[in-house]
Amino acid sequence: MTLQELNQYFRRLEQLGKARNLLASLEAAAAPQSPNLDGMPRASSGISDSVGRLAAEIADMRARVELLERQAAAQYGEIAQYIEGIPDDQARLIFRLRFLRGLSWKEVAAIVGGGNTEPGVKMICYRYLS
Repeated sequence: MTLQELNQYFRRLEQLGKARNLLASLEAAAAPQSPNLDGMPRASSGISDSVGRLAAEIADMRARVELLERQAAAQYGEIAQYIEGIPDDQARLIFRLRFLRGLSWKEVAAIVGGGNTEPGVKMICYRYLS
């Protein structure tokens, strides 16, 4: 397994997270809005169908999320098997947190603890790969 392959999977996880967030935003924007019942007259601005306006974008984003999920699932098994073969417990934990969970190096260092810093956990990873 190469760093390039691991980073490709990591980037896919990032893309998947962003796509899921965008989908949630689109769905929230399309949610029916309750009318303002304050009794004040309003000029008729026409009827707005937020669900209809965003339906195509929601469908496209759902398809994108599903594609990214399928791609990530296809790679997950191979990467998990590689990581489980790492003999050093600390290195295995670092790889699992970074590449399977998609955490940043800073988050990995905080979880690993023991005085490990962001550059330190990166170095453990890169040394193992070389």
